[in-house]
Amino acid sequence: MEFRDILRRKKIKVVEKPKRVKKSKLPDIPKDLWGICPYCKKIVYIKDIEENQYVCNHCGAYWRLSCQKRISYIIDEGTFKPFNFDIPFSNPLGFPQYEEKVKKCQEETGLDEAVLCGVGKIYGEKCVICVMDSRFIMGSMGYGVGERITRSIEYAQNAQLPLIIFTASGGARMQEGMVSLMQMAKVSGALKKFSECGLLYVSVLTDPTTGGVTASFASLGDIILAEKGALIGFAGKRVIEQTIKQEIPKNFQTAEFLFECGFVDMVVERHKMKDVLWKILTLHKTG
Repeated sequence: MEFRDILRRKKIKVVEKPKRVKKSKLPDIPKDLWGICPYCKKIVYIKDIEENQYVCNHCGAYWRLSCQKRISYIIDEGTFKPFNFDIPFSNPLGFPQYEEKVKKCQEETGLDEAVLCGVGKIYGEKCVICVMDSRFIMGSMGYGVGERITRSIEYAQNAQLPLIIFTASGGARMQEGMVSLMQMAKVSGALKKFSECGLLYVSVLTDPTTGGVTASFASLGDIILAEKGALIGFAGKRVIEQTIKQEIPKNFQTAEFLFECGFVDMVVERHKMKDVLWKILTLHKTG
């Protein structure tokens, strides 16, 4: 007689072990189907977010975009040709584990640096475009970023093309010290020569645009646009308050605040950005 039968005779309840469901019988739920808005913390359907250009359907907050996504929204399909400048990695200070960090970012983002530059068309209008990516060491500006942007400016000058730069950065890259800060002057000098040729430079400030990028090429556009709700500034809010010993407005360093103060020419919604850029290019078209 089995032990289970003995338990039944003595009226001891036998709990049957539930049968395990084979993995093949479980519903096939695709990965990354749902997400959480980093701003309002509500659950969102990823497909809806993608169709809405990564703007939350609940709170209207703008999610940060990869440079590849940004280009797909701005540049006509099939017209973007990235530059291959073949700029070697530089670690001027011999900063520990810096090279490993860069390689990790390259693997995760598919980029070689924190900016993607190339030539493309916006509704048929050809231009040079540079798009920074905050996923790559927070879009910080080191030698690699400064050199790529500078060479893009020189290409646009030689080809007599308008230039558009989308900024998204935490500022100078600390691992490169003074070499990083030198990029501010280098890019600004290239933009000065570009401007003297009578060519158009449109700067588009996205979230976040801070530090040395704000203090240099982000602020030098002939026309400065900003994406709705973007954080734009140099030093942090707390640092400024502690320095000036005053409380600053809640909307301080937002795109809307800077527009009110005359720092930004226009605050543009994401789904309208391509149309606005096209209008600017056609209005300033020569020949």
